[in-house]
Amino acid sequence: MSQRNFAREILFGVAVGDALGVPVEFKERMELQSNPVTTMIGYGSHHQPPGTWSDDSSLTFCLAESLCKGYDLNDLGRRFINWREMDYWTPHGNVFDIGFATSDAISDLIRGVNPLHAGRSDERSNGNGSLMRILPLLLHIKDMSIEKRYQYTKEVSSVTHAHIRSIIACFIYLEYARQVIDAKEKFEAFEITKKLVNDFLMTQVVCSQEEINKFHRILMNPVGDYEIKPIYEYSENEISSSGYVLSSLEASFWCLLNSNSYSETVLKAVNLGSDTDTTGAIAGGLAGLLYGFEQIPESWIAELARRQDIEDLAMRLHKKYNGIS
Repeated sequence: MSQRNFAREILFGVAVGDALGVPVEFKERMELQSNPVTTMIGYGSHHQPPGTWSDDSSLTFCLAESLCKGYDLNDLGRRFINWREMDYWTPHGNVFDIGFATSDAISDLIRGVNPLHAGRSDERSNGNGSLMRILPLLLHIKDMSIEKRYQYTKEVSSVTHAHIRSIIACFIYLEYARQVIDAKEKFEAFEITKKLVNDFLMTQVVCSQEEINKFHRILMNPVGDYEIKPIYEYSENEISSSGYVLSSLEASFWCLLNSNSYSETVLKAVNLGSDTDTTGAIAGGLAGLLYGFEQIPESWIAELARRQDIEDLAMRLHKKYNGIS
């Protein structure tokens, strides 16, 4: 039996979900309910051809490229700079979408700020800009202790998003992905992730109980007057698809746990509306790992911009973390 290429599942899972959402970014949910996305389309919101991915994938690819050479935040920061300033890892040679917090952090990196201190740590800087790009880090940390997994997650998130809420969102996301690649069924993986993260947050002083309570829909351990039920039992009307990191995390879990295939997951994510490309990318990365590369529709992959370059990157990343020379 051949070894699974988790890198391929991650990179194509993210990029396809992203590309499905790009043409309808900012559209309202009601509009998409009457005219839903059902396949890869083009133009629309950003006037880009079908298969075009956004900053979500670009920054994911930057992290993947950096990890191919080893863990180095200075190298990662340079790649982020090259993306914004020199159109590195863009689908068609230009940057057409960038978040405020990410752009501010890159400006600080250009000024020579240490990558660990480039990301803003104020509460308003809790967009989904680190969550959307974090998944390749899984390959570097998956066999480490939970303390080290948290520390690396904190560092990589903090290059652009240093508030504890963004860090914990990335941590939960990667912990779930780690259970998925350990061949856990999706609901079992969710239960194990909840226990691992809750135990970690209860024993390690990384944030306040008030901050932990923000994640009550996922962790289900709030102190206070909260409705306690798992994220997948909420109705669609109770799920936000904005660019807020907590909303994006909740939406990605809701889509994944209420679907039975890669395509159903990402189409559900995109058709939530609003930040469609990022919700598609975040949910798509997990769905790629859960269902495997072969379950991503071939026709969607065929339309993806720079498909062969993504394949090449996936192979290099796979070799790096599987001891293949």
